[in-house]
Amino acid sequence: MIAAILLSFGVLFVAELGDKSQLMALTFALRYRWWIVLGGITVASVLVNVIAVGVGHFLGAALPTELIALCTGIILLAVGVWTLWASRHEEPDPDEPVPTGPTSAGRAFLIVISSFLLAELGDRTMFATIALASNHNWVAVWAGSVAGMVAAGGLAIAIGITVGKHIPERAVAVASGLLFLYIGAATLLGAVAPDLGKLGEYSLAAVVPLLGGAVWGLLGRPDRPEEEPAEPHSLQGR
Repeated sequence: MIAAILLSFGVLFVAELGDKSQLMALTFALRYRWWIVLGGITVASVLVNVIAVGVGHFLGAALPTELIALCTGIILLAVGVWTLWASRHEEPDPDEPVPTGPTSAGRAFLIVISSFLLAELGDRTMFATIALASNHNWVAVWAGSVAGMVAAGGLAIAIGITVGKHIPERAVAVASGLLFLYIGAATLLGAVAPDLGKLGEYSLAAVVPLLGGAVWGLLGRPDRPEEEPAEPHSLQGR
């Protein structure tokens, strides 16, 4: 059982390196607190590997991966557009604290879970888990797969935190939006044109964030209302 856990951990960790899911973890780490992202990744990993183990060990069937990938790509593109739009109209106030209440944290947590769950369904890591579960102890495969995915996500989160400390908030928002556009475009291309291969898929997907960045730059930042000049304070004698 220990051997199956270690095997599953190694396979899933290596499979996640450089994958769209790891890039997504890095992107979320630029926007949300690390514990929210890591918690969302953990929950999504638990759920998706339950499905993968069930399919591989008990059913031996396949999921409609093309439809799932298509829906995932559309959702990620929408998130990218929304993030870029919000970055133009939401001017951060240095005197206003960042919202960290249960409502905003819960919303971010659900966004991370749903995005990762959709991204992992039908992904190569899920097929790896299905294959492992069909030949090894399913509990060990599930535990090792979850640990491998969370470890890879944690690595991406650490990189995102390090990068996010050195760039302005607006630049983080724009970079996040462009990354979401790229991931969504790559996911869509993988669903509608699987013959392109990974190289063609990732290369063509780069066109979408380039266009998005160009449009964002042409639109420019929205005009801010002019502030009325402050009245001069009267001088008081000592």
